[in-house]
Amino acid sequence: MTHAALGGLEPSLTPSTSAASKVAKRAGLRRLAKYGTVALLAVAAVVGAVRWERAPKPAAFQFDTARIDRGPIQAKVTANGAVSALVTVNVGSQVSGRVQSLLVDFGSTVKQGEVVATIDPSLFRAAADQAAANYKAAVAGVARGEAQVVNAEKQYARTATLQKEGLATSAELETAEANLAVARADLNVTRANVNQTAAARAQAELNLKYTTIISPIDGVVISRNVDVGQTVAAALQAPTLFTIAEDLTRMQVDTNVAEGDVGKIRAGMEATFTVDAYPKRVFKGRLRQVRDNALTLQNVVTYDAVVDVDNSERLLKPGMTANVSFMYANAEATVRIPNAALRFRPDATSIPALTQGRALPAVVTPDDRIVWRVEKGNAVPLVVQAGITDGTYSELVSGPLKPGDALVVEMQTGAKRAP
Repeated sequence: MTHAALGGLEPSLTPSTSAASKVAKRAGLRRLAKYGTVALLAVAAVVGAVRWERAPKPAAFQFDTARIDRGPIQAKVTANGAVSALVTVNVGSQVSGRVQSLLVDFGSTVKQGEVVATIDPSLFRAAADQAAANYKAAVAGVARGEAQVVNAEKQYARTATLQKEGLATSAELETAEANLAVARADLNVTRANVNQTAAARAQAELNLKYTTIISPIDGVVISRNVDVGQTVAAALQAPTLFTIAEDLTRMQVDTNVAEGDVGKIRAGMEATFTVDAYPKRVFKGRLRQVRDNALTLQNVVTYDAVVDVDNSERLLKPGMTANVSFMYANAEATVRIPNAALRFRPDATSIPALTQGRALPAVVTPDDRIVWRVEKGNAVPLVVQAGITDGTYSELVSGPLKPGDALVVEMQTGAKRAP
């Protein structure tokens, strides 16, 4: 019974065991797949984290840079001025009257002593004739006075003789003596009148002479201020008829140099300048002197620096505006730092992040400057010593820099680094 039963049951147990085994295998495969997926995700996460860590991060700051190079630097002082003749004379009239003639005009070349204009001499000639007549009358008065003195002396001598003989009284003698004294005094007066009328005659003749206007120098007429028929009045000051420049082949430029730059220039140094009439032409000159008289305009103090210029080509004209440069230092093929890098200063809140908490390098001398060199995406502060400058570049005197280094000239805040 038992065996029969067992024997009868064997065929039915074998398929059931096989199914369970398959189920178990499938469950194990599912678990394996699940754990494998988790493991793969973990590995992927680790790999991603490593790659993210190694990948370049966005910088905390963005820098605009300029590079150090090698080239010339010319340190200059610039100033504005005006072109003028070395000697300019205003020719005027010392007498009043109507302009009778003008013998020169703008641009005329004149010689010293040449007649350039005349004032109507009619009134002055009449005054001179009257003064001459007065002089002749005064001379005649002296002759009359001398005759009166001779007569008074004779009367006095005769009266004195008669008085000794008792034929004339003492009163008559005193009268004769007084008449002699009066005659002598009148003679002195007439003699003084001669001198007075002689002076008046000389003055009248001089005024007549002044009606002829002559050039006091050799030069060129650059200005004429009157016309024929115009009346000039010389009562208070001599009116200017012409302006004459002595020699337009040699000119000068009067420049206004700021007090901060006046110590950089000296007499004898070369100067260059341009004028608006010839913007592409550079004229050369030489500094003659720096005048001590200070000019103050709107609280700005300047000094007149006079530059001598050769104008043999006659291109320059009086009154032209000149833009002058004085080169006081020159360096050829020197290492140059952009001035924008020398001016760059990060704000106080950015300095700790740039220096990573370290202190800025110490500045020892007034010429020491701090620049920021870009290294591997970071800005590193360095101390350098700057020399002469042309306004765009400065000479590198000393410091750990070389041509090609990138220096920060401007900085913007970018995306911050992840912690």
